[in-house]
Amino acid sequence: MNKNIETFIGCDNNYDESKIVIFGAPFDSTTSFRPGTRFASKAMRSESFGIETYSMYQDKDLEEIKIFDAGDLELSFGNPENALLNIEKLTNKIIEDDKIPCMIGGEHLVTLGAFRAISKKYPDVHVIHFDAHADLREEYLGQKLSHATVMHRIWDIIGDNKIFQFGIRSGDKHEIYWGKDHIFTNKFNFNGLEDIVNKLKEKPIYFTLDLDVLDPSVFPGTGTPEAGGVTFMELLKAILSISKLNIVGMDINELSPIYDQTGSSTALACKVLRELLLAIY
Repeated sequence: MNKNIETFIGCDNNYDESKIVIFGAPFDSTTSFRPGTRFASKAMRSESFGIETYSMYQDKDLEEIKIFDAGDLELSFGNPENALLNIEKLTNKIIEDDKIPCMIGGEHLVTLGAFRAISKKYPDVHVIHFDAHADLREEYLGQKLSHATVMHRIWDIIGDNKIFQFGIRSGDKHEIYWGKDHIFTNKFNFNGLEDIVNKLKEKPIYFTLDLDVLDPSVFPGTGTPEAGGVTFMELLKAILSISKLNIVGMDINELSPIYDQTGSSTALACKVLRELLLAIY
């Protein structure tokens, strides 16, 4: 008999032969409103067996490609910096082995840990960010490490004109006006994404997806729902667009399964992850 090790559907290949490595970062200690994203990665693995490995949208199948699921990190809930360090260490291992990390959060702060490793290997890395929230605050309630500040912390590393946000429809007035001078933001939708893709074709790209970019009518299972979001099909089209780029790392964040007892949000998140993996591979 073998140990019962649950993986995301179709992602049970050998590490050495895999091109993409999934891992979970179950951390939500700086969540500004409703916690619960720490349960996302385990819920997605379990619920992923309710969908198919085959995508009718792309005519591709997870069973025909090589992806390794490394499981969840054990992260210190009371120490954000230590959690980020552990995420950075694992991400560094993955990219040093010339593989693409795909992290399942967790709150959006976990992106910073993965990005620290990515930016060291790829100094000219640019960021494409899908989200309802700008996440550009300098600090939140006196703390510089928060899911409300994560994109500002990434800006601290790479500077101006390297962060490209889409779907943004919420933010403090000061952070939105600060962003106008330092990053590219397309509000409310994905208009102009193709132009940015064409502009960045020669650059290494880190892609970070906050699932609350989706409208809460189709994705209520998140801690910070914001009306006015995109549809699943709009998000899928955008994912297929950025798949033309040199994606060197990526993450999917902010599913909080407990706020959608129907399970629909978790099922949607699984489908988004399947399409993302197939598009990037």
